[in-house]
Amino acid sequence: MPWPDPVALNGAHARLEPLSHQHRDGLTEAVKDGELWRLWYTAIPTPDGMDTEIERRLSLQTKGSMLPFTVFDPDGRICGMTTYMNIDAPNRRVEIGSTWYAARVQRTALNTECKLMLLTHAFERLDCIAVEFRTHFFNRASRRGIERLGARMDGILRNHQIGVNGVLRDTVVYSIIAGEWPAVKQHLTFSLLR
Repeated sequence: MPWPDPVALNGAHARLEPLSHQHRDGLTEAVKDGELWRLWYTAIPTPDGMDTEIERRLSLQTKGSMLPFTVFDPDGRICGMTTYMNIDAPNRRVEIGSTWYAARVQRTALNTECKLMLLTHAFERLDCIAVEFRTHFFNRASRRGIERLGARMDGILRNHQIGVNGVLRDTVVYSIIAGEWPAVKQHLTFSLLR
């Protein structure tokens, strides 16, 4: 079994379960909330493309490079997806990414708690030495969110990828390293209490 093993993570504001084909209908409804696939600077599945996206993520899990999750809100409704991706088992590094949420839960405690659960699992169970975040240079909301977590910018990979529309993407890379984790954990825990 590839590292890390599938796991469910539970909190007061969110629940993360290993992605399953059984989640398709809920994910399809969630992605319609805000028509998220229309954002030009990110890759979010269309409602018709949800089966393909689930299969893509599960295939990457089989290869050991991704561990995908379905995100549930406090009422138990499916509201998005997130992953450990670009998994580097020998160096105990993961990236948290390929995350999207229905508009109804954006800018709520749900995202903070999801990141807290994923970071806690990465540093305290998987013994990661670093957790990375990447986003498009023009995805200002994502960049602000990553910075609010306490991640530090490592740099910008210029002309890093070619988008489906042919536009070149500059990727902003952030990370949290193991030595920073205690302060970041305290910050995120405090943020959830406010």
